[in-house]
Amino acid sequence: MGNRVAVNGITVAYDDQGDGAPLVLVHGHPFDRSMWAPQVAEVAGPAWRVIVPDLRGYGESTVVPGATPLETFARDIAALLDHLGLREVVIGGLSMGGQIVLEFFRLFPERVRGLILADTFAQAETDEGKKVRNAMADRLLAEGMGPYAEEVLPKMVAPYNIEALPGVAAHVLRMMRDAPVAGAAAALRGRAERPDYGDLLATVAVPALVVVGRDDEFTPVADAEFMHHRLPRSELAVIEGAAHMPNLERPEHFGHALRRLLSAVEAHAGVPSADTR
Repeated sequence: MGNRVAVNGITVAYDDQGDGAPLVLVHGHPFDRSMWAPQVAEVAGPAWRVIVPDLRGYGESTVVPGATPLETFARDIAALLDHLGLREVVIGGLSMGGQIVLEFFRLFPERVRGLILADTFAQAETDEGKKVRNAMADRLLAEGMGPYAEEVLPKMVAPYNIEALPGVAAHVLRMMRDAPVAGAAAALRGRAERPDYGDLLATVAVPALVVVGRDDEFTPVADAEFMHHRLPRSELAVIEGAAHMPNLERPEHFGHALRRLLSAVEAHAGVPSADTR
């Protein structure tokens, strides 16, 4: 069942494993913290403490209907870290989670020791995109998550992996079907109003990892290259044989890239100060 904490007027569910410097991983839409299970299993231990929350509106956290801006998600994470007594963290996210990570950096740059931006993009929403996201929110509220989940599964997980990795496909489909409709719709409406993070990237002085599945249709390799070219201290990892969920489709390759980033953080900052533990 994990842990629970009351922050910002809601209850946030989260897992917290390991004893070292903190690494926070932020799930995407419409998923929950279980999407990071392979990374928690690989990284959590004496060197790294891995914290994975359910965002508001998802998983076991409080569902708040309406519209949830990226800033709200980022401030929830900051409040969770305050509760845990953690000042500086390495923080990463996939898709919407990556945009929340960028918003977290915009608000709290002094708290970030390293960034992981997976299968995400930094540009603001277009006018057409705003219409599409709000229309999708309306659709989810009208018909539930089931039809949408079936429709997008072949884009979340590459079709060849749906066949070759049925357990992964079933996990992704289950997360999408189980996502609270009101929470997912609120996140869509909030994302429609997100700012442009393109200029922010050049201000990131800490090590960063940009990672993307080679066959990702939602956030193609070009979106990852856009961020990589603007981040001063970044590595670009293109994961072969994966679409939008490379951390689940190819966890071993994703893990290699993640460990390189964590090593770069340690080299960049030296031994973490006491208040990061």
